[in-house]
Amino acid sequence: MESVTRKRRWAAVVVAGLAVAVAGLLWFEPWALWVDETVNEALPSASATPRRPAADEPSSASAAPAPSGPVTVARGTFVSHEHATTGVVRIVRLADGTHTLRLEGLDTSNGPDLRVLLSDAPVKEGREGWDVFDDGKHVDLAELKGNKGDQNYPLPADFDWSAYPSVSIWCDRFDVSFGAAALARA
Repeated sequence: MESVTRKRRWAAVVVAGLAVAVAGLLWFEPWALWVDETVNEALPSASATPRRPAADEPSSASAAPAPSGPVTVARGTFVSHEHATTGVVRIVRLADGTHTLRLEGLDTSNGPDLRVLLSDAPVKEGREGWDVFDDGKHVDLAELKGNKGDQNYPLPADFDWSAYPSVSIWCDRFDVSFGAAALARA
């Protein structure tokens, strides 16, 4: 009888251990580190239609006419944080006056729940910059489309992107930045 009880306890321990292991794997998603998702989106084009001047352009009558194509109004280069991250981020004003955040040549690790975050936190290199981007004012722009390549994220109309001078590839599951870029006006 004691042998049967011991076997049941052992079986319960094994089942509980497997359940914990499966739950841990589902939470951490370690396989994502070895699976790359490449996105190669072209810069969106918008038709040149009459519009109001954007907040980041001159409004005087003597100002030069607005360019008909996309114009980079801010730019930054990624620095690595939790994972090696390279590439460029640009804020682009399209001909119709809308703005898009564009990632170019992005190369970072894949991971669970990666987001594109705009933040008012300064970009700091090294470990001290890993977890600051959700501390202050920040906007979760979208889920990261892929950990490699070129991708576009339209900014909401009337959104003051200049109040958020940094962009982070943010792992929301573990509250850590994979990499970040400080935006400087072009």
